[in-house]
Amino acid sequence: MLTTESLQRIDREIEKYPADQKQSAVMAALAIAQEERGWLSNETIEFVANYLGMAPIAAYEVASFYSMYDLNPVGKYKLTVCTNLPCMLSGGVDAAEYLKAKLGIGFNETTVDGKFTLKEGECMGACGDAPVMLVSNRRMCSCMGPEQIDRLLAELE
Repeated sequence: MLTTESLQRIDREIEKYPADQKQSAVMAALAIAQEERGWLSNETIEFVANYLGMAPIAAYEVASFYSMYDLNPVGKYKLTVCTNLPCMLSGGVDAAEYLKAKLGIGFNETTVDGKFTLKEGECMGACGDAPVMLVSNRRMCSCMGPEQIDRLLAELE
């Protein structure tokens, strides 16, 4: 189900833990699987769980708890806007509303061209730089007012 390269990366993560605790690599393994597949289907989660020697439901519990994992297909770019209290007070909700209007979608929706998915996120640990956004779980963007959002969208186009 996963490429040899992805399995080798998972094996490197497993090596970080005692041999009888390889399930401790579940978060990294799920992230690697998602990076390859684009999202985590039930079949992919089950494959990862079996590879790590753990119950599939335990891997699903991890995947469904953390917002970095996508249990449904997402666009090429996943934009996660923090709307937790510090960001909300500093324009996070305004940034989210601006993105909704600009992209023509709501939270948990994807643009018709498949380019952008908009997600609502919890604290990203950068309250002093609010409002903040994550791009595809990899890039943190700070102080995201309309001008900064326009620049980001133009860059991603």
